[in-house]
Amino acid sequence: MDINDLTAAEQRVWRAFPRGEAVDFRTAQDEDTAQGADWGAERTVRAVVLRALLLNGPSEDGEIPALRLNGARITGELDLQYGTIDQLVHLCDCYFEDVPALYASRLRELNLSGSVLPGLAAATMRVDGILHLTHCRFLGPVRLAGTEIGGPLFLSGAEITPPDTTRPALRLSHATIGDDLWAPGLRTHGEVTLSSTSIAGSAGFDDARLSHPGGVALDAQTLLVEGDFHMRRVQTQGWIGLRGARITGRLDLSYASLSNPGDAALRASSCTIGELWLRKSPPMEGALNLRRAQIEVLWLEPEAVPDEVLLTGLVYTALTPHEPAERRLPMLERDGDGYVPDTYEQLTAAYRRVGDDHAARLVQLAKQRRLRGTRAWYGRLWGYVQDATVGYGFRPLRACGWLLSLLALGSIAYALHHPRPLKASEAPHFNPVFYTLDLLLPVISFGQEEAFAPDGWYQALSYALIIVGWILATTVVTGVTRNVSRQ
Repeated sequence: MDINDLTAAEQRVWRAFPRGEAVDFRTAQDEDTAQGADWGAERTVRAVVLRALLLNGPSEDGEIPALRLNGARITGELDLQYGTIDQLVHLCDCYFEDVPALYASRLRELNLSGSVLPGLAAATMRVDGILHLTHCRFLGPVRLAGTEIGGPLFLSGAEITPPDTTRPALRLSHATIGDDLWAPGLRTHGEVTLSSTSIAGSAGFDDARLSHPGGVALDAQTLLVEGDFHMRRVQTQGWIGLRGARITGRLDLSYASLSNPGDAALRASSCTIGELWLRKSPPMEGALNLRRAQIEVLWLEPEAVPDEVLLTGLVYTALTPHEPAERRLPMLERDGDGYVPDTYEQLTAAYRRVGDDHAARLVQLAKQRRLRGTRAWYGRLWGYVQDATVGYGFRPLRACGWLLSLLALGSIAYALHHPRPLKASEAPHFNPVFYTLDLLLPVISFGQEEAFAPDGWYQALSYALIIVGWILATTVVTGVTRNVSRQ
């Protein structure tokens, strides 16, 4: 390309390129790049000129060429598809009239910070260093699927608002990022796709606003994050999908507001997470799906639990903060899968690991009561008996209370009305206390029951004491057996 065919603005860029000098067309540091369509020829550069510079631009001995351009209106399509660019590319605070075509290109570093673009087509692009999209405004979809980025990817404060939300607003699936994905304050209207993406560092979506009502706000299925995934104060309309994801560090959803009424707001089934934090957050509008997830530390405040949870197969090592069992049990009762025994076992194990045996017993008692509701009427009846007498074996002192109360009742009744002896000459001295114990305790005999025979309603009382004694003995044995089995 002949320099004489260039405009004055393009000549400035052409002459600065061999020395890597910056060309800044901005009239003020705080000017609105969205007004770039009104910029005149004095700051307009054709995309074909930039393409010629990057693919076959001039060079000077002892200098490192680079394209550093600020505040320009770029007309036409910047087509670098399949190209290899060895120079630094900084096109910051620029206004692009057409979508840059970077498909399968290879660049050292790309910086589009602060620019306004109608979209970005950069699938399978490879960037050896850093990809800067900080504070960019995209009026169409951003396609970065299959990209390879050797350093970090910055999307801080970026805004992606395509007119058609039936397709993903940001497609970053199957990408490989060699460092962090940093996107605090990201704003999107439409689906964000991170499925099967690998991030060697951490991911940061703090203060992001992801909007796709009724659809997928963030699709991160089979995502791999070697560090932490921060989503503090994030706000979503639509659901977050983390099925099969693996996050080595912490998934932090502190202060987050997730909304997807009528469906799941967070789908994290079959994922592996070091720590999941759901704290200082309002209850999500929608269900929480943690089926078959494996979590080392689950930080879940009772106030953050939504009206419906799905916990079948969930495995966690520690549950924090430490709360009384009465505050944790409502979560299990909200399980949309109904009665799930292993959820009670997981909560019991968590309490036992911190030495809270009382809370563990309460969880097991709640489990038996929940199980009772699934049985036939006769099973429920027997369950009520076990619950009332010894609390399914978790409250054995109840049996002592029943026995002492019945012992007092029988002793008083038979002290006021001695039963007649069967053989007066052979009968021992009548003792109302031991006579009542003979009736209540089926395996112990003090010789009183066989020697005396009550009549009338006292006989009915003796039958009742015998029946209740057998019931108490059976329930106590059942409870003891259950406790021994647990140990």
